[in-house]
Amino acid sequence: MELPVLSNVYAEPEASESGGCASHSCGSTNDQMGHLPEHIRQKVFDHPCYSEEAHHHFARMHVAVAPACNIQCNYCNRKYDCANESRPGVVSELLSPEQAVKKVLAVGAEIPQLSVLGIAGPGDPLGNPERTFETFRLLQEKAPDIKLCVSTNGLALPELVDEIAKYNIDHVTITINCIDPDVGAQIYPWIYWENKRIRGREGAAILIEQQQKGLQMLTDRGILVKVNSVMIPGVNDKHLAEVSKVVKAKGAFLHNVMPLIAEEEHGTYYGIMHQRGPTHDELNELQDACSGDMNMMRHCRQCRADAVGLLGEDRGEEFSIDLVEEMDIDLEAAAARRAAIKAGITEMLEEQRAAKAAKAATLVQLDLPQTRAVKMAIATTGGGVINQHFGHATEFLVYEVTATAIRFLSHRKVEAYCSGGDTCGEAETALQRTVRTLEGCETVLCAKIGFEPWGMLEAAGVMPNGEHAYEPIEEALRAVYDEMRAAGKLATPAEARMTA
Repeated sequence: MELPVLSNVYAEPEASESGGCASHSCGSTNDQMGHLPEHIRQKVFDHPCYSEEAHHHFARMHVAVAPACNIQCNYCNRKYDCANESRPGVVSELLSPEQAVKKVLAVGAEIPQLSVLGIAGPGDPLGNPERTFETFRLLQEKAPDIKLCVSTNGLALPELVDEIAKYNIDHVTITINCIDPDVGAQIYPWIYWENKRIRGREGAAILIEQQQKGLQMLTDRGILVKVNSVMIPGVNDKHLAEVSKVVKAKGAFLHNVMPLIAEEEHGTYYGIMHQRGPTHDELNELQDACSGDMNMMRHCRQCRADAVGLLGEDRGEEFSIDLVEEMDIDLEAAAARRAAIKAGITEMLEEQRAAKAAKAATLVQLDLPQTRAVKMAIATTGGGVINQHFGHATEFLVYEVTATAIRFLSHRKVEAYCSGGDTCGEAETALQRTVRTLEGCETVLCAKIGFEPWGMLEAAGVMPNGEHAYEPIEEALRAVYDEMRAAGKLATPAEARMTA
């Protein structure tokens, strides 16, 4: 299928900078929305923070209009005027509602895949209700085609549900890390409630009550709710499966279990106290444990509060308020271009979905030999294709492939170790860390790869593969898996023991 409208959008596959989903914010076998009612599917099909399929093609942005927060989290340290960190709570510039609207309109003109505008910080949007809802009011007037979202810790949520509904905000994210105040006391030092700072278990109990009340009120109004949870080993990791059951019972349709970010240099309490984050396997195991009760989101990038672009990239520096003020924007032409892009992507995704369904049906009917699952990593800048040089990647997407299924597992962030030229200087350490990050994967697919990393990956048991450059991700994964099966590399553990 030809998409002439999209050709310019994806014309520069090599030009991308990876970044850090909402603050504290697909395929035959990878369709996390597959069993949802059609009216919900229609609401989220172009929402990159809700749909794993959409995040390859549609862009999102956050505007930083909410500086204050009404709770303190041990994993949070809000930083202003910071361009060097990619995590929730960090922004380069705080905006007024009027500036935020100008920025959204500028981004919507330059990045026509923009489908979602969210307010996710750097504090709590509902702790700054005047600034937050004035921004939504203005945007609804100027760009009604862009979906509006808000992320919140939930403390002030119940009293603002009517206001959320008033502005047609039909996607809300609540960060719920626990339903037990004893667990909450280890995560939240204090909350600010009814003009008082309330500490410890008492504060955690109030927060939990408000979160659960607000969640129920939203779903009763037909507003879609995603729940974010930060996985903190030794604190709430054994508790989050129960959280998933409770929030599902109250009507949340998606659960996003995210890893704790706690590097010491970020200055958070957990970072200073050397609280570790989960390993990739620990996170995947918990997500699998929760998925029996809940749709699991696995593609979250834990974005900055001013992130711009596709998930996995951040183009915020292109849209500083100084640059935006100088832009001359044709609102009507920009809206028309967004509509055309959306129509083209939608048509493409529907065709892909139908083809994947047909492929899945064929695979199920085939009497395929029992073979084991394989983890494969992908280097991509977006667009659903393998289009990034290994040395330029700042993240890899990890999939699990079986004879009949392809399942997205996670993304793994790395440092880009190569900046071009004949030598990468002191790059060896960064390259070694990248190789360690790919532990557990049997192959990595990329557009191109150099001799040195190829050798290091092979030595670590990860087979590099550049033969499927610019091919659709799932087609390439299936092709590589079939090649491995044909070569006899996919015997099940039982078969391997029999032939040993």
